[in-house]
Amino acid sequence: MKNPLKTIRETKPLIHHITNGVTIYDCANMTRAFGALPVMAHAPEECADMTGISSALVLNIGTLTSEIIDSMIISAVAANKKKIPVILDAVGVGATKFRDDMAEKILNSVHIDIIKGNYSEIAKLAGENAETKGVEATSIDADPEKVAKELAKSKSSIVVMTGKEDIISDGKKTYIVKNGHEQMGSIVGTGCMAASVIGLFASVNSNYFDASKDALCYFGVAGELAAAKSNGPGSFKVNLYDEVFNLSDEKVENMMNVEEK
Repeated sequence: MKNPLKTIRETKPLIHHITNGVTIYDCANMTRAFGALPVMAHAPEECADMTGISSALVLNIGTLTSEIIDSMIISAVAANKKKIPVILDAVGVGATKFRDDMAEKILNSVHIDIIKGNYSEIAKLAGENAETKGVEATSIDADPEKVAKELAKSKSSIVVMTGKEDIISDGKKTYIVKNGHEQMGSIVGTGCMAASVIGLFASVNSNYFDASKDALCYFGVAGELAAAKSNGPGSFKVNLYDEVFNLSDEKVENMMNVEEK
């Protein structure tokens, strides 16, 4: 898609989040910095209605409860009916049986257009031998590109594996996104923010494979630019918001670092 950031800023899509309590504020701010509009409606009494006026739905199981999972499914049913993208950030899958079961419940109840997680979270969803340390990735025994491809095929979804290099697969083709900086791992919440960014790019581009690639490139470029002027995690977080706010399609186009397989 040509000039996705310009499109986002012109159309200001509403992105409905049912997300975790640790990073909800950061996800809202990051969505706003890109030029979209965030809303966080978790109550089952209104979540479907809020999804009905939104352009994408982002689900994040970082601080899950049974009640929140119910709201996620209610909202995703509404999103599927409206045919807007549903993004699931499988935070912490592999850490506890409850978390694993709830992720599977969502995946078995509704269609998820984009499944996002770190290497071990995605590997666990794919049935591979993987463990998650809290919400942090550990090593996996399988080839990550193959894992992403097979999960994408089995779920008819786009799969996004985030890490030092981000892997995106539609089951046939794969993007390797090499943008980003290690300082992005020095603050809590960049993974959650990335899911929000994927949601807002998917809201303006129905090719979710390309939208996911663009989202991680734009976010990664902002991370590189922020790191170049930061002295530590505090200044990096401030600079990350500023660099996102000051991004342009032309700037990112010149800095994109993507391999297609």
